[in-house]
Amino acid sequence: MARGSVCGWGGGVSNETRRHRNVLFIHRLGAAQEVANRRFPGKSEGRSHVSIEGNGACGRVLDRDHFQSGSCRKEHNDFVNVGKEETAIGKRQSLDPKKYLSLDGNSLTIADLVRLGKGLFNIKLTTEAEGKINEAREVIETIIKENRVVYGVNTGFGKFAHMLIPKDKLMELQMNLIRSHSAGVGTPLSVERTRMLLALRINVLAKGYSGVSMETVQAMVKAFNASCLSWVPEKGTVGASGDLAPLAHLTLGLMGEGRMWSPQRGWDDAKTVLECHGLTPLVLKPKEGIGLINGTQMMSSLAAEAVERAVGVARQADIIAALSLEALRGTTKAFHSDVHAVRPHPGQIEVALRLRSLLHSDVFPSQISDSHRTCDRVQDAYTLRCIPQVHGVSNDTIAFVKSILTTELNSATDNPLVFAERGETISGGNFHGEYPAKALDYLAIGVHELASMSERRTERLVNPSLSELPAFLVQDGGLNSGFMIAHCTAAALVSESKALCHPSSVDSLSTSAATEDHVSMGGWAARKALRVVEHVEQVLAIELLAACQALEFLRPLKSTTPLEKVHELVRTVVRPWDHDRQMSPDIEAAHTLLREEKVWEAARPYMDQYRDRLGLKPLPLDD
Repeated sequence: MARGSVCGWGGGVSNETRRHRNVLFIHRLGAAQEVANRRFPGKSEGRSHVSIEGNGACGRVLDRDHFQSGSCRKEHNDFVNVGKEETAIGKRQSLDPKKYLSLDGNSLTIADLVRLGKGLFNIKLTTEAEGKINEAREVIETIIKENRVVYGVNTGFGKFAHMLIPKDKLMELQMNLIRSHSAGVGTPLSVERTRMLLALRINVLAKGYSGVSMETVQAMVKAFNASCLSWVPEKGTVGASGDLAPLAHLTLGLMGEGRMWSPQRGWDDAKTVLECHGLTPLVLKPKEGIGLINGTQMMSSLAAEAVERAVGVARQADIIAALSLEALRGTTKAFHSDVHAVRPHPGQIEVALRLRSLLHSDVFPSQISDSHRTCDRVQDAYTLRCIPQVHGVSNDTIAFVKSILTTELNSATDNPLVFAERGETISGGNFHGEYPAKALDYLAIGVHELASMSERRTERLVNPSLSELPAFLVQDGGLNSGFMIAHCTAAALVSESKALCHPSSVDSLSTSAATEDHVSMGGWAARKALRVVEHVEQVLAIELLAACQALEFLRPLKSTTPLEKVHELVRTVVRPWDHDRQMSPDIEAAHTLLREEKVWEAARPYMDQYRDRLGLKPLPLDD
C-alpha cells in the first residue's frame, strides 16, 4: 500500500458517536494522558544539516472501529482531537513534509534532537554514515563465516556469555533477546519522546560501530519518517548495560510485535500499523538484537528535553526576577559590573549583565526606580541581591550538562563495538550510563535553585510587611484571598522538588547474577530531572503573575521598556485581579508563555540594544 494512506472506518455510526468512542478508547489505552500532558516549546529555526528533498507523510487519528480494522482503506476527513500532541502532529506534518535532517553519528545537537521529537523534520543518513554501517556489517558477516566466537553474535548474553549458540539459531537468539528484554512497566513514553528515542538510536547506529545492517537501519529510518512509534514503557531500566528494556520495546514494535502508534492508526497492533504504512517488520540478523538495545539512548533523549527546557526557563528566570525586583522597589547596585568582575564565574557575569540590560534606567528609564532613589534602604534581601550568584551557577550547571550530553548523543554506546578498519570487535563498557546519569542529577539540583529563589521572591511580593503592597496582592483582603494559595502551590512544588533532587546515580543494585554489579540508575535520573524542570517552570509562572499583579498597584508609574513589554505580554493571556477567581487556568497560561519562551522573546530585543551599546554580541538565538 502507498505510504501516507490511512485505514478504513466502520459504517452505520454517526460522527459524534465516533468522536466519543475515540476519546474513550484512546483514554483507556493511556494515549490521551500521554499526549495531552506533555508539550514541548516550539522553535522551528533550520539547522545546518537540513536539506530539501523527498516526500513526507500525513494522517489522521481514527476511531475504535478503525483501530480494530486490520486493513487500510480510505482516509476520513474528520480529525479527532484527543490531545495537544495529535493536534500538533497534524499541523506539523502539513507544514513542509520535505525537510530532512541528515544523521552521521557525529554532529547531532540537543536542539536538533528536540526538533526531531516534535516531528519538524524527517531524517536520512549521510553517504559517509552508510559506508561505515556497511563496513561494520561486513566484519560481522566475516565473523559468522569464520565461526569466530564473539559475545552477542554467537554467545548468550550476560551470565550466559559462556554459552555458544549454534549457527542455525543465531537469528532466533537475537529475536529472543528483544522479546525477553521487553519487560518494562508503567506509562509509555509520549509520542514526542519516543520519536526522540528512535532518532537518537538511529544516530548512534549511523556512527558505524554497531554492526547492524543497512537494511535494518533504513527500516528504522522509514519507521521514523512515517511516525510509526513503538510502545515504550518509561520504567524498567537501571541504566548500566544501556537502557535495555526501553530499547527492547522500541525494537519489538519494529519487529511487528507489541503495540505501535502512528497518526493514522493511533495505538494499535504493531504489525497492523507497519502494514498500514507499507512497512515490513524487522527480521533481526546476527548481532542486531544486542546492537539495537545496548546504549544510553532513553536517558539521553529525555535529558535532551530536560536540558532544552532548562535553558529556556533559566534565562526567563532572570527576566521574572527583574520584574519582582522592580515591584519590590529594589536596588540595582548589586548588579554593577565591578562587583562581578572580581568573582568572574561565567554564569554570574552573564546573569548580572542580563539584569543590567533589563533594569538600566539610563538606557530604559524606569519611573518606579526613580520614585525610590532617595529611600533609606541600603541593600536588599538575598533573593534579590544575590540573583547573579545563584542564577549564575544554575546557568553554569546547565552549560556543563549540555557539554556532557552533546558528547553522549554522538557516542557509540554498543557492546561489543565493531572496528571495521581492523576487522575486529572489542567488548567494553560504553553502555554504562554514569555520564548522563550524573549530569542529570547535577541538572536537577542546579535548576531547582531557580525555583527555590522564585518561591521566596513570591513570598516577599504577597507579604505586606515585606512588600508594602496589599496583602496577597488583592484589594478587599479578607473578602478576597488573592495569591494566598498560589504561593502555597509554589511552596509545595519547591518542597517536592527537594526530594526529587536526591541523586539517583549514588544508588546501585547488582543485576544479572552479579554480571552487571554496578548500575547508573540514569533512567530515573532523567525522569525526575524532567519533573524538577517542570516544577521550576510552574513556580516561575506563579512569580511572573505575582510580579505583574504587584506592578498594577504601582500605577501610574512605569517600569523599564523591556519589563513593560513582558507585562503587556502577560496581560494578553491573564487579566489583572480585582477580585478572586480560579487561578489554575491563569497559572497554566503563564506556564505556557514560559514553555514557548514568549517572555524571553518579548524582552530579548531590548536586552540586545543594551548589549549593542556596550559593543557586545547579541544574545544567541539558540543556546
